[in-house]
Amino acid sequence: MTHTTSDSNGGESLDLLATQFDAALNRLLRARQIDPFYPTDEIIESAEKLLAMPGGHETLYVRVPAIESTGFFTGTDWGKPQILQAALAVRSLRHGDSAITITEILSEIRLLAVAKGDYFHSGISAEHAWNFLTQVMALNLDLLSGQMSEADRERSQGLGTLVHVHYQYLLNQLGYESILESLVDEVYRLLAQRPVQTDSIKQMISQIALCLFDPAIETASMVSAARLVSALFGPTRGCREDPGLEVYAQRLKSMDDITLAEEAVGFAFAMHDTGLVSPYHPMLIRHLRGHRDHLIPTALGLSMTGMDALQCYIQLVHTLIDEAIFPETSQAAYGLAMMLERGVLFTPPIASALWRQIALPLSAETSEKLSTVFGQAHPSRVTLLAGVLSLLGLPLGVGQGNNPTCQSVIGLSMWAFNDADYLLQLVAWAARDDAVLTRFEGQRVSSRGLEAGLAKAPPSDVDPVSLILIPHLDRIYIEMGRLCGKRNDDLHRWINPEFYGWWVGHGFRVVVNVNTGELDDYEGFLRQFFAYYHPFYNGNLPLIHPQPAGIAVTDSDARLVGRHAITILRVALDPNSEMRVYFFNPNNDSGQNWGQEIICATQGTGELHGEASLPIVEFASRLYVFHYDPLELGDTQAVPTEEITRAMALQKASWGSQP
Repeated sequence: MTHTTSDSNGGESLDLLATQFDAALNRLLRARQIDPFYPTDEIIESAEKLLAMPGGHETLYVRVPAIESTGFFTGTDWGKPQILQAALAVRSLRHGDSAITITEILSEIRLLAVAKGDYFHSGISAEHAWNFLTQVMALNLDLLSGQMSEADRERSQGLGTLVHVHYQYLLNQLGYESILESLVDEVYRLLAQRPVQTDSIKQMISQIALCLFDPAIETASMVSAARLVSALFGPTRGCREDPGLEVYAQRLKSMDDITLAEEAVGFAFAMHDTGLVSPYHPMLIRHLRGHRDHLIPTALGLSMTGMDALQCYIQLVHTLIDEAIFPETSQAAYGLAMMLERGVLFTPPIASALWRQIALPLSAETSEKLSTVFGQAHPSRVTLLAGVLSLLGLPLGVGQGNNPTCQSVIGLSMWAFNDADYLLQLVAWAARDDAVLTRFEGQRVSSRGLEAGLAKAPPSDVDPVSLILIPHLDRIYIEMGRLCGKRNDDLHRWINPEFYGWWVGHGFRVVVNVNTGELDDYEGFLRQFFAYYHPFYNGNLPLIHPQPAGIAVTDSDARLVGRHAITILRVALDPNSEMRVYFFNPNNDSGQNWGQEIICATQGTGELHGEASLPIVEFASRLYVFHYDPLELGDTQAVPTEEITRAMALQKASWGSQP
């Protein structure tokens, strides 16, 4: 079929524009033979005109091989499609530079051809391309609604319209059902890790809700999607139709004890089922305070352990509810419930430290940071207190976002998990005094006046505690490295026990010689790891305290990405009797593909919420640094040679093969 629509391009037909595009491709092909970096401006301008025409996408789709042959993507991130990240496509599509937006669209058209089998690309498989596109669309689901935001409408040169048209094209090619199902599966996968920060997840669920209530979209069979939407917007009979907070507040006033109990049960079930807290839930809890306090344990879904903690510290818990649990801080209700379930309050200093936190005066700088990132619906002290509850309740749910601060984040997690009173002391210092104090080998170290560490800019995509505390910890960690000076081993050997706590093992192994960069007795390294951590070879001793460790992270093609700090939590048999390492990864998503079919599990193989796990041999193949107690080291010679050999082979064929 020949398209002749010409309104948007000053009388030019689709055929004419296609001819002009072909001519531009030929000119680029000839120019690139002389200059490999010849500009692609003409291609981008011509493609933009085509994309504005009905049938333009199909015209570009059939020309994917020709576009690729010109080297259009060469020298850019798009030149290696296997390394593209779906999350970054959000920025590319909505970038202020039209060239970036058009290049992203052309790349996605190319990947669509790969996914459908119409074009072979040596750098990416059809399955990988399909998964990438579904992830991109899931993360940009608002573009599929057909309704442009104000920002999109205001984009110059009609780019907002082009992006929306592009997504409608992808939708027609991939099918709405697969995209929606992909998004729902992704949300459940992330929620299984019980993250502290859920804002982006709630935004995705909001998009799912729009789809469910769109009569033009067939969603009758999507029970799992409806379950998510219900948990967030209407988990109980009293708010089933999402009536709004004011209406629900009026309904609460007319409910009798039986109805209130039913509401409490419904909210608690939805919260513990998904890890999400509906904004209506804090309204119920606050309504119960003072005249229906006996229903608060039900509303929080507490077991006997949680109820015991509440009864022992009832005044404190009620004050925490009064001061921190609001619709705008709804996730803090889950944090409070899990803090009680974990028995954190039974450690004597915690209650006193929380009383201090409740009354803590914040510095002007702290208040400004919190209000800038989290808004001004409540005073900054409320935001921080809510963040403290979430972290104490979900110590494995804290993440570093896009910041290179993994060392500091595993500290937050470790202290919330193992040494909560120390964490609360650090929060008090940072939030009130704008400085954190510690010691390194007897020398006083203060974060005040130190230059920025690895994170050069303040984080903005993290929880309240991380926002305030991470910059101080980051600077201190780097300062400890400076104080080490030049030593004959990896500096983490001395920094980690001083930074994290006395329980960090003073035995230390790093996989390479720090002076040469070459592997250093790799077999001995692996044998010591197995002899200390594997229950079969260490006398069946469980790991008592979390231990910091370093891994060599690889991508899905087993190529080295870099070094990364994690925490080893436990080593145990999974439900299938396979020995696994369960660890905390401070990235916001612990389910990662490290190549060689090594995929970190986050559920289904014995993981607790927030844990990642791998079979111990696969984990060992990526291990770079670990701590241990030399006095509790097992028999290194008892470790089977087959396990050592397999770990060494996996390492050699992945990051070990790269300089």
